[in-house]
Amino acid sequence: MLVAERQKKIVELVNERTSIRVTELSRIFSVTEETIRRDLKKLEKENLLMRSHGGAVSIEKDHAETSYIEREITNAAEKKVIAKEAVKSIEQGDQIILDASTTAWYVAKELMDMPLTVLTNSIKVAIELSKKEQIKVISTGGNLLSQSLSYVGPLAERSLDMYHVNKAFLSCKGVHLDKGLSDFNELQALLKRKMMEIADQSILMVDSSKFGTRAFSQIVPVSKIHSIITDSKIDEQTKNQLEEKEVKVTIAT
Repeated sequence: MLVAERQKKIVELVNERTSIRVTELSRIFSVTEETIRRDLKKLEKENLLMRSHGGAVSIEKDHAETSYIEREITNAAEKKVIAKEAVKSIEQGDQIILDASTTAWYVAKELMDMPLTVLTNSIKVAIELSKKEQIKVISTGGNLLSQSLSYVGPLAERSLDMYHVNKAFLSCKGVHLDKGLSDFNELQALLKRKMMEIADQSILMVDSSKFGTRAFSQIVPVSKIHSIITDSKIDEQTKNQLEEKEVKVTIAT
């Protein structure tokens, strides 16, 4: 395969998957990781992608949210397993936050009907929980983002100031060990930050593809997270580095 053809296909893959690792690209194209890094450096200079720790991130969707329909089918198996693990840490009487991520929606689907208060900015989460009579649901309100069917903005942020919760269950688009958590949408990032501020514990639910990547809007440093629930594909080095930062890592199986 010619160099130009490989680089064109790298851009297509990055845009298709939002982010991808150097190791995976090396395996796909049967070239060394050093060759892939040179490709990524060149493509970044041409403003075709953005390099991240261990891989590359698409810039095509940086300012736009992925639709909830697309998110539901992306890494769905991993998200469902992570959600089931997250539910294990939710007890009767808890007051929790579920953000507008697909994984949070899977948590809502997995939750038993029990005495519980759930604060959310997600219409899909609220609808799912409306089927469970014992769960009290509080919606933030705010400006509606049609792509994710979620509320964001100043009204949503102010509404959170009225509450305190035991646990916040959130996801994000990128987890970078040095640069922290990030999301494509600035308004979502700001709201997630506020959610963490009012919670005793912040539990991050992300599949392993999110590690080593960065999106447009920063949320918080990794140190602000109490624990991370992820899938078994996380590499050992990343897991060890997170634990060195005193972040508990739970592998969902």
